[in-house]
Amino acid sequence: MNKAKIMCVVGTRPEAVKMAPVILALKAQPWTETRVLATAQHRQMLDQVLQAFGIEPDVDLDLMQPNQNLTALTARMLTSMDAVLQAERPSAVLAQGDTTTVMVAALASFYLGIPFGHVEAGLRTGDMRRPFPEEMNRVLAGRLARWHFAPTESSRQNLLREGTPAEDVFVTGNTVIDALHTIAGRAGDPVPHGAGRRLILVTAHRRESFGQPLAEVCNAILGLLARNDDVEILYPVHPNPNVRRMVHEMLGGHPRVRLTEPLDYLPFVAAMRDSYLILTDSGGVQEEAPALGKPVLVLREETERPEAVAAGVVKLVGTNGARITDSAQELLDDPAAYRTMAKGISPYGDGKAAGRIVDILQRHHASCS
Repeated sequence: MNKAKIMCVVGTRPEAVKMAPVILALKAQPWTETRVLATAQHRQMLDQVLQAFGIEPDVDLDLMQPNQNLTALTARMLTSMDAVLQAERPSAVLAQGDTTTVMVAALASFYLGIPFGHVEAGLRTGDMRRPFPEEMNRVLAGRLARWHFAPTESSRQNLLREGTPAEDVFVTGNTVIDALHTIAGRAGDPVPHGAGRRLILVTAHRRESFGQPLAEVCNAILGLLARNDDVEILYPVHPNPNVRRMVHEMLGGHPRVRLTEPLDYLPFVAAMRDSYLILTDSGGVQEEAPALGKPVLVLREETERPEAVAAGVVKLVGTNGARITDSAQELLDDPAAYRTMAKGISPYGDGKAAGRIVDILQRHHASCS
C-alpha cells in the first residue's frame, strides 16, 4: 500500500493544542507520511505549544505581522499556502477549528482538488458576526470539507441541518481533551498567588470585544477586587494592541492584578488548575476548564459550545459589567452554587478523539489504494 501524505495545518495556539494529538497519532502510523505546515498566524503562542508537544513544522510560512489586517493576512496566506500545496501535493489536508488559517486551508485545498478534513467541525452560534470572523471561517470550511470530525452529537446535528451528507460526518469527541490528558501531569508547580487568596484567571481577546465591551470586563474585574479582599487576578494579556493598551491602562496599577505575557501551554494548564474560577471569551478554555473542575463564566453573548452550558459547568455572562460582577460574586459567596459548577465533568469526550480521526482516515486510504 502506498503511503498517504497528510498535511496538517496549524496557525494559532488553540489550533496547535487541538491538532497536536492528531499529528502525533498520525506520525505513529506506518501508512502515512505526516507533514506539518505552520502559517504562524500567531507566532510566539504557536511556537510555545508545538515545543510542548515536541512537534517541529516541516514548512513554516511565518506570516504574522503586528496588528495585522484580516484581508491582507488572508491574501498572503492563500497565496503562500497554494504554493506549498502545489509543491507538496498531499493526499489530504487537515486543519482544526475556525481561524483564518483553517478557512484558507480549506479554500486552498478546494482550489487544488485536495480532500480537506475539518477537525472540530459543526460548531455554530447561528450569527455570522459572533464570533467574528470565526463563525464565517468555520461555516465556509464546513462547506468545503470532505470529512467533518464533529466533537459532539450537537455539532453533528448542526451539520446535518445544513445538508452535509451523514456519511461524511463523524462524532469523534474533542481533541482538546486528548491534549489535556497528555499534558496535565506535566503542568508543573502551583501558580504563585497570595496566601489565603482566591485566584481568578481572566482571558479576553475577541475582536467583537474591542473597545467598550473590553472596558466593561475591566470595570467588572475592578468591582470584584473592591468587594473581595481575598481575590487576586491573573490575566495573561493577548499581544493584540487593541487588547493590551486598554487592559494595561485600566488594570495595570492594581496590587492584586498580575498582568503577564501569554503563558506557555503547560503554565496555562497549571493556571486553570489552580484558579478558583475563570472569566474567559476563549473557546478552548470552555472545553478544558470544566474537565479540571473549574467554573467558567463566558464573556460572550453566544457560544458555539452549548454542551457545557447545558451541563451547568459554564455560564454565559456577556460583556455587561454588572452581570459579570454579579455572576462571579455569587460563585465567591455561595458554596452550593460553586459546587454545582465545579463538577469536574467534560461533555467533550474521553481523550480518544485523535485515534478515531486516524482510524477514519486509514479506512479511507485503504479503500482508495
